[in-house]
Amino acid sequence: MPPATPPAACPRRRRPLPLAAAGLALGLWAAGLVLGPGPLAAQSGLPLPRYVSLQATKVNVRTGPGVRYPVEWVLVKRGIPVEIIAEFEHWRKIRDWQGTEGWVHQSMLSGTRTAIVMDEVRVLHREPQDAAPAVAKLEPGVVGELLSCEGLWCRLDVAGFRGWIERGEIWGAGDTGDFD
Repeated sequence: MPPATPPAACPRRRRPLPLAAAGLALGLWAAGLVLGPGPLAAQSGLPLPRYVSLQATKVNVRTGPGVRYPVEWVLVKRGIPVEIIAEFEHWRKIRDWQGTEGWVHQSMLSGTRTAIVMDEVRVLHREPQDAAPAVAKLEPGVVGELLSCEGLWCRLDVAGFRGWIERGEIWGAGDTGDFD
């Protein structure tokens, strides 16, 4: 048997990519595992990652970007903040405050920014400082509309109670971001 020719010496033939390989490549790209050159950019033209909220009261979270992919989770509370980490056509790969990831249709999302209270009871202050009077005490899991952030503090509206909370006590504002 003659020795194998090294790949570099083989003539290049243009053959179509097998359908299975093309599907795998598309799936890896859509899952965010294969990135092209340059910074990560969304098909919508908006930056990634970015925060949005759930627009519907029942949102199917799928294993891939399309209805042919199985539903892995169902999120059932409108207004919950999620982070968009990838895009494919009309589908958005999201991550929630617990780290769960999956794909949802863009129509299930709203541009309204919200935040969720983390870990323990937190104080919503009248001003952005620890010594400021309390406006309300917020239980873990409470969701409020994120109005603005300034440095380490974010302003929330929770059921009509407006005040300031430390950025590290909520999820949905990021480390720094749109409001700074």
